[in-house]
Amino acid sequence: MNRAQIADLIVARLAPEAGRLREEFGTAGRIAACQATDLLPADLVERVFRAFPASDRMVLKRSIKENKHVVAQMDEHDPLLEEVVYAFQDPRVVDLIASITGLSTLEPDADLYAGGISAMSKGAYLRPHLDNSHDKDRKRYRALNLLFYVTPGWSEDFGGSLQLWDDGPRGEPRTIPSLFNSLVIMLTDEQSWHSVNEVRHDGRRCCVSNYYFSREAPGATNYSHATTFRAEHGRGLADIAMRADNALRTTILNSAGGTLWRNPHVYQRDKH
Repeated sequence: MNRAQIADLIVARLAPEAGRLREEFGTAGRIAACQATDLLPADLVERVFRAFPASDRMVLKRSIKENKHVVAQMDEHDPLLEEVVYAFQDPRVVDLIASITGLSTLEPDADLYAGGISAMSKGAYLRPHLDNSHDKDRKRYRALNLLFYVTPGWSEDFGGSLQLWDDGPRGEPRTIPSLFNSLVIMLTDEQSWHSVNEVRHDGRRCCVSNYYFSREAPGATNYSHATTFRAEHGRGLADIAMRADNALRTTILNSAGGTLWRNPHVYQRDKH
């Protein structure tokens, strides 16, 4: 099945639910997000899950901030994975997501800057953070995360759930479970603190990730920062270390027009 056919299915599933999703996304007083279940035919999503590469064929990102495996170089793996990733970048899907979120200037990211696929095994985590504010060229704001979960039978008890820190990293998180065949649409701005709690299960929590960008800041003001991590509840030496690291990386990223360092996590189409 190719990306256009998969996009057909996404639109057919989301369009009837657009009103409910719009209302959920627009709930006041919290980070804007909504979740759609049963997005695609279950047998197709199971095929996507089975197509995920073994973790040792993915890039491990491990530190006090995160522990997960990722891939952006889609042409090194099963072609179905690339098709499902780019189905979310079909103009019809982008337009529908724009209608749901009220963000009219959305642009998908063909470079998969920090996007693609990810897998989190037992012990994996992602500490509370704000995503990098811009695309790889520092020209567009990151506006939305689209997270499509594909592990059959995944339960909230297994961990690996998305957590939204509506009151910031010193508060308490709101949990959205990484349910099989569900899509989460989440606003990404300078207040969208989110994390993934530790995986407590022997399986792998697999996710297809897309990020939409905008020429306009999704919030009320302009801003620029590197991916910004904090410890849960803003406590301990780890939080102090993360805050110092955040400041250093943001300074480097904003120096010389962002040319001193670039995140290598992109789809390099001329690699081979």
